[in-house]
Amino acid sequence: MSIFLQLLVLILVVLSIILTIGIPVTLASSQQWEKSKNLVFTGAGLWGLLVIITGVINSLVT
Repeated sequence: MSIFLQLLVLILVVLSIILTIGIPVTLASSQQWEKSKNLVFTGAGLWGLLVIITGVINSLVT
């Protein structure tokens, strides 16, 4: 269970880095926003879901 929690945290960190770089780049270019709006919202929703799942798994491990 501890390895699964570490894997979730790793995925969360990688997704956070991708979103930290990707969202400002997408917002800076006017044409890209219309094309990748759904991708940004999906990434943000996935990030929020990973935060909640990681918290629940962490409460079960400790």
